[in-house]
Amino acid sequence: MTKRRVVLKREEPPPPPSPPPMDSANSSNTVHVRYGECQRNHAANVGGYAVDGCREFMAVNNEAEEEGSLTCAACGCHRNFHRRVVEEAEEASCSSDCE
Repeated sequence: MTKRRVVLKREEPPPPPSPPPMDSANSSNTVHVRYGECQRNHAANVGGYAVDGCREFMAVNNEAEEEGSLTCAACGCHRNFHRRVVEEAEEASCSSDCE
């Protein structure tokens, strides 16, 4: 019986992407995430499709650390069932020589 030698090559993960170059040193981007309408299918167990009509995610509590802040006050669903809307806004800060 002959023996076979197997050689495994380990691939290195690709380097992390570099941050995009900024147009000016005085501007910064802020990302605001909000959660829109509920997309949970309430009729999935009977083979249909029905959403509850909740228009926007409303947290039960304002504090992010509490478990209740992940539950919608309007429909009772988890935040992951709501459509995620990412809004980017560029804020320009003026240095001392701007007027």
